[in-house]
Amino acid sequence: MFLLLSPLLLPSLPLAWCYLMVRSYSGLSFFDRWDFYGNYDNLTLGDVVWLTRADAYDQGLAYVNSAGNAIIKVDDMHYVQPDQKRNSVRITTQDTYAVGSLWIADIVHIPWGCSVWPAFWTKGPVWPENGEIDIIEGINLMNHNQMALHTTSGCIHSTPPNQQGQSGMVDCSQPSGCIVGETTPNSYQAGFAAAGGGVFATQFDVSGIYIWFWSRPHIPASVTRSTSTSAINISDWGPPSASYPSTTCNITQFFSPQNLVFDITLCGIWAGLPVTYLPQCQSAGPTGICYNDNVVGPGGRYSDAYFEISYVRAYTTGGAVPMPTAALVSHPTTTMTSATITTAPAGTALIPSPLFFPGNNADSDINVTMLELAWWLGVTMALRSMLWW
Repeated sequence: MFLLLSPLLLPSLPLAWCYLMVRSYSGLSFFDRWDFYGNYDNLTLGDVVWLTRADAYDQGLAYVNSAGNAIIKVDDMHYVQPDQKRNSVRITTQDTYAVGSLWIADIVHIPWGCSVWPAFWTKGPVWPENGEIDIIEGINLMNHNQMALHTTSGCIHSTPPNQQGQSGMVDCSQPSGCIVGETTPNSYQAGFAAAGGGVFATQFDVSGIYIWFWSRPHIPASVTRSTSTSAINISDWGPPSASYPSTTCNITQFFSPQNLVFDITLCGIWAGLPVTYLPQCQSAGPTGICYNDNVVGPGGRYSDAYFEISYVRAYTTGGAVPMPTAALVSHPTTTMTSATITTAPAGTALIPSPLFFPGNNADSDINVTMLELAWWLGVTMALRSMLWW
């Protein structure tokens, strides 16, 4: 039951920066709301088989460790014969998230090593028509994370002055996508885990798509104080690592509601190309070929090819959409309901309804209809006690 308070009684609450908890993937139930791919890598042509849930559990490639963190990993125990593939894992959320969402992932270890190609990303039902957001991605011995968007033609990355990362390709329809390289230290490879890991956050907003990274010592207080049930205030986050404003890429045109994905592949059409593989990994074996010198043979070289994930949390806006630090101008927005899309006035007071869309047989941990009603009529006493203002 919601205890409603009139907005007139709560003049001090800065609602514009608030996101409400929708789903927390963590602990022993982490994998419950993810689907396992259960097929070979027919997408990036990597030399792996992404196992079914049952096989991944049985082979110890997906589990929750003694610290309560989720592990997904490449098989590092078995000998692979020539012309065979090595086992790995790809998982996708059953829940789907639309514009107005925020995702935070606390990660302790990211896979790395010669031939290794990990990613934490989002996708729509059809690629690239429904868009893709690459939050974590790297290959081989890269020393930094690379972020990107993938879309159809017409989405261009214009770099705001206070984006922290370094922009590369700006046409998001190109094979590489529109790239931003992380410049904050310890965003990838051995340095990431040595620093205790870190947190990645993504704001999927009508004003743009914004990605943050903080190494463990620099995580904002709003994140460290948050819980698996609390709302979150993002006003202390500062400028993002990657900023894709909607001034040159209409977010609601190029992106449908998104599923979250973790996967690890090997070699394939990026990590295995001679132009990307040889400069970093030529000494990995005698042939200079990614598959021959890594995938084939014993698995010991893949001891670092695993994700260790403390949690992934998904949030939605219940009131005014916050304008990110990197958004320097007002943008048009789109207001969405479960069945109708209407255009709202331009400006910084953007007001989409909560935009959580459950997946197959999914139930939200929060009753969205009641929560939306409670937001517009006032703020519940319970919610007020959770906010960090």
